[in-house]
Amino acid sequence: MNIEVISREALHLSAKDRATLAEQLLSSLDTLTEPEIEQLWFAQAARRAQDIDEGRVQRIPAEQVRQEGQALLR
Repeated sequence: MNIEVISREALHLSAKDRATLAEQLLSSLDTLTEPEIEQLWFAQAARRAQDIDEGRVQRIPAEQVRQEGQALLR
């Protein structure tokens, strides 16, 4: 089973079950070494860059993100 299949299946869980799964996954990262964490961040950055390059995601200007964030805090 690959990560896409797991993600798709996990998104069909209830909110409570997704939160429990997220907590378990995050807790499992506490045992990683600094080089392992760095490798995971580089892999995530590469996936995000590929998503942008292939047009799977839309870029949002920083100013728009800032304004929307401020509006949520009001």
